[in-house]
Amino acid sequence: MTPELHRPVALDRLGPHGLAVEVEANADELAAVAARLRVLALSSLQCAFRLRRVGAATVEAQGVLRARVTETCVVSLDPFCHDVQEAFTVHFVPPGAEDDNPDPEATDQIPYASNAADLGEATVEQLALALDPFPRRPGAELPADVTDEVSGPFAALLARRARE
Repeated sequence: MTPELHRPVALDRLGPHGLAVEVEANADELAAVAARLRVLALSSLQCAFRLRRVGAATVEAQGVLRARVTETCVVSLDPFCHDVQEAFTVHFVPPGAEDDNPDPEATDQIPYASNAADLGEATVEQLALALDPFPRRPGAELPADVTDEVSGPFAALLARRARE
């Protein structure tokens, strides 16, 4: 299956000084990526990459991601637009060469196939990582009367279950 944003770059194009590549999604790709990431809309998505070899088969990609996203506020349930800007580094490695390092601070590794790295898919993955799982419109506040206390017909059952 072809990803929503497919931008393969042949890694043999990398010269001794690396390679700069720009990725920008068109209208159809924006709609498809928005559906995949379950956001209301994407009005723009671009990523500037700088690729360079850091080993015989490993390619480092430094990227700067920019996107305009419309999401639903978890507090007010209103749609709101915001900008996402994220700088990141990933390593493209041959399939099977990924390490099992559980350190969340370690550089992410993405396997490539047929000597080509898919910078479009890397862009979408980085956007997914940059999005807040609980998006909140600036200035959105919970009402003062909201509490964590459970009420209603099942409150007694929940309280009994908590005691058991």
